[in-house]
Amino acid sequence: MVDIFSKNDGPHREDVEAKRLLQGNRGTIHRLADQLSNGEFSRSRAALEKSRQEPEPEGLNIHILGSGSKPSEPEPVVRISIDERVMIMDANSGKQMILLGQLRVKNGVKFLALATQKNGFVAPLDPEIENTLNDLDGIVIENADIKEKLAQVIYGRLDL
Repeated sequence: MVDIFSKNDGPHREDVEAKRLLQGNRGTIHRLADQLSNGEFSRSRAALEKSRQEPEPEGLNIHILGSGSKPSEPEPVVRISIDERVMIMDANSGKQMILLGQLRVKNGVKFLALATQKNGFVAPLDPEIENTLNDLDGIVIENADIKEKLAQVIYGRLDL
């Protein structure tokens, strides 16, 4: 003879009673958990609830960069940066396009060092640009006006 035991439909009577007991004493259980964890239980539950909320755009600064169209044509300009690098950069994006050289100081005299292997640059200028600006290599820069004029001369010579 074979005995067949089958699970009856629905939850067991003990499970229903345990669930009712926990639901009825939830406040006491939370208070004890906070007391044992020094308030960390409530803080973790609040953080979990906050993480489940959708972000609200109110009060946030939202910046939409670009117009969604093709990037504009680069607008090359000659710039001498704060750290005395002489470069051609794109005025639209602010990115450096070509490093032309650097203003250096030797024996208290500031001068232009073109980006050539002779001046210790790892990535030298194209020969065409180097030939166009070769006579400016070593030119002394005495003040800000001469620095400004140097940028204008380079701009003119390179037909930018």
